[in-house]
Amino acid sequence: MQSDDLFIRKFRRQSPRPTLARVNFDPKQDGGSMRTRVVAEWPPRREGTNSETVTPSAAALNLRTVGLPGGAWVRNFAHYDVQSILFDLSEAQSLLDEGDGNDNDLLLSCPHFRNEMGGEESVGLSLPRAGRHRWRSFQSPNNAVSMLEEPRESHVQAQGKSNYFIEHADLGARYYHKYFYMKGECVCVMNISRSQYNYRIIFRTTELKTLRGSILEESVPSAARHTTPRGLSPKRLLEFILPDLNLHCLRLASTSPKVRDTLLKLDEQGLNFQHKVGIMYCRAGQSTEEDMYNNESAGPEFDEFLDLLGERVRLKGWEKYRAQLDTKTDSTGTHSLYTRYQDYEVMFHVSTMLPYTANNTQQLLRKRHIGNDIITIVFQEPGALPFTPKAIRSHFQHVFIIVQVHEPCTENTHYRVAVTRSKDIPLFGPLFPKGARFPRSPAFRDFLLAKAINAENAAEKSEKFRSMATRTRQEYLKDLAENYVTTTPIDSSTKFPLLSLGGKRKEKLKGAKGAELHSAGALVWAVTVVQGGENNGLGLSCLLGVSAESVVLIERFTRTVIFNCSCRDVIGWKAVTEPGAPGGPSLDIFYERGEAVTVTTSESQVEDIKEVVQRLELVTRGCEAREVIPLRDGVGQPGFLMSEEGFVTELQRFGYAESGGLQLGARVVRLCGQVLVHLSLEERSRLLRAAQKIHITVIPPDENGKPQTADSSEEEWQSISDLANACRNILEALSREGETFVFEHVNVLKVIMFACLPQEKEDKAMLQAEVQNLRQNNQRLQEESQSTVARARKQTGRLKYVLTQMNLTIINISVAP
Repeated sequence: MQSDDLFIRKFRRQSPRPTLARVNFDPKQDGGSMRTRVVAEWPPRREGTNSETVTPSAAALNLRTVGLPGGAWVRNFAHYDVQSILFDLSEAQSLLDEGDGNDNDLLLSCPHFRNEMGGEESVGLSLPRAGRHRWRSFQSPNNAVSMLEEPRESHVQAQGKSNYFIEHADLGARYYHKYFYMKGECVCVMNISRSQYNYRIIFRTTELKTLRGSILEESVPSAARHTTPRGLSPKRLLEFILPDLNLHCLRLASTSPKVRDTLLKLDEQGLNFQHKVGIMYCRAGQSTEEDMYNNESAGPEFDEFLDLLGERVRLKGWEKYRAQLDTKTDSTGTHSLYTRYQDYEVMFHVSTMLPYTANNTQQLLRKRHIGNDIITIVFQEPGALPFTPKAIRSHFQHVFIIVQVHEPCTENTHYRVAVTRSKDIPLFGPLFPKGARFPRSPAFRDFLLAKAINAENAAEKSEKFRSMATRTRQEYLKDLAENYVTTTPIDSSTKFPLLSLGGKRKEKLKGAKGAELHSAGALVWAVTVVQGGENNGLGLSCLLGVSAESVVLIERFTRTVIFNCSCRDVIGWKAVTEPGAPGGPSLDIFYERGEAVTVTTSESQVEDIKEVVQRLELVTRGCEAREVIPLRDGVGQPGFLMSEEGFVTELQRFGYAESGGLQLGARVVRLCGQVLVHLSLEERSRLLRAAQKIHITVIPPDENGKPQTADSSEEEWQSISDLANACRNILEALSREGETFVFEHVNVLKVIMFACLPQEKEDKAMLQAEVQNLRQNNQRLQEESQSTVARARKQTGRLKYVLTQMNLTIINISVAP
């Protein structure tokens, strides 16, 4: 039996939270659907079991669904990822296009393309610029949000040292591999696994829509349950989760290994960790496709750029990703450009490294590769003419990243960037400011690689590529439905219960109230987001998803994530549920440095606000915010002082503020109705001094009197990374002086980087002090070429102390004479 390690680890790690139900998951099943026939497979049922009872109606099940465009979702179902929240069991598009008219000296406007010149902003809840620059945000870009059950560390570790996120990747496609594939289950196009009465489900359609998630049996109304210890039957489960599904079309799948292997390909067909990117070389005065393809060799400016982007590799005998290049006979050139970025391999098709054919303007040996790349980088020398996609005769090149070099081959080399993409490709990051100039540096390399990978991921969402992927998916499902399916229906008189876990349990007569709130996946509520202020803000119809790890808001019209934050960054909330309250039921969620997002519901959905609060109480370390209205004293002072981040640092004893409920360590998040972090120090002083009434919203300290703060894992990771680098430098310096170290752990750096987090403030301060000391000592070691043995021993002692603090063991230290 496999446990859901991420789910259990999270709640073991965060003691301040109430303990959630521990759930183990053991995949046992698989399934999917296509038009009128769906291949399904369930474990064989033991003979002699009783027949099913009559199917209860949706009303009898107390089924609560919220209408989506063309579909509905079940309230109790916990979604694994964002794509699942947007699942729709049903599902339709335009004509002449003149382009966007956005030109500059790098790039011209082109019909059916959209240009990015810098200064663009991603879709999302906008924040005032002052607030955006004053505080560092822990949030991922909205387009980078995918899996909702996974902790933030998994994304941070994959990201490595890069400052950029991979976007538009459906990482939830690994769900089948993680919970179903090769787990000994019988599989179906609807996959259902059960372990300790938690059911994990995948439902696929012929369109690129997949429902992934789980549901606890206790959250299903008792009318849908068995009266036996076997748990829910597949039929009962599907009737509850997908009430509009025609169960008569489902058939048991065969036990052939081809079924599970096909389903794995089906789910992960959109996951690609190998990318090919074309690079075209444009000299001064050039702009056409023929000009660029006919540049026989590279100039020094281009070579300098290629050296920054990747490494030149010999193709003959090359065993890694080759991107259709010949690695046996040199027919596609002798060398190419290759690199790795995060989890991705990138092979570049460089125009000047592909074979050149004299007296052939078409240069087909080059065009056959670059012309079939979705992403193309156009490198411009100074003086190159503006690029336009009109100059390219290819139906496959959908994104062009234009890079123009300035002051090449000098210490001041820098680049300007522009991007043009097909009109149905969504905006992708990393975004850059208008007029940005990028110096030649590893940071610029990271930017370009992230941009290229995100471009291809975003292109997969365009109509052309979605149609191609849909056809492939339909062929997979058609093959399963025609060749790997039995004649046994799911709704036959014979029951097909899930495999019993062996023990008996006491059957509850009705579902536990709020049992679904303990689910690991995202529960979903329909809300309206108030953007731009409580009174005159713009209302957006959204879906609010709260998992054990993340909070997301998805705009229903555009079906895009417009807000996300980690549950560990939620510091508090303020709910208004009283009947007749101005603006109706509402909920303010405060996160990170005191930022706030406000959602509202109709009066008839006031219970939804209460449920969201219950969910936040379980999965975050925040608490209910309080409203305090401190009176000024005789000299006009409010009776308290606060830090720049809003923490109450001084409180007048027995003053109006203290008697009104204000506490030391409390965090002010709103001042006179305005978010505190959006106010300058002068604005705060003016409000405290001159406002007619001081009205503050505060997050009270925890039971130990400590302020409520967002989780600082990223800062801790950076501190530990700095410490690891310092330790490595000291080891190198000491080794140069003849010292030998033998450690129990082969990779000290790796052990340090995965030390236990988070730490208390005192530990962090001590850690930072040690880092500073180590840096100073390391500098002295590097500056002094003649070090004495005594000094080496002294630094060894310091190193031993630091490593001991990090739970490392030094087995042997010997100092050379």
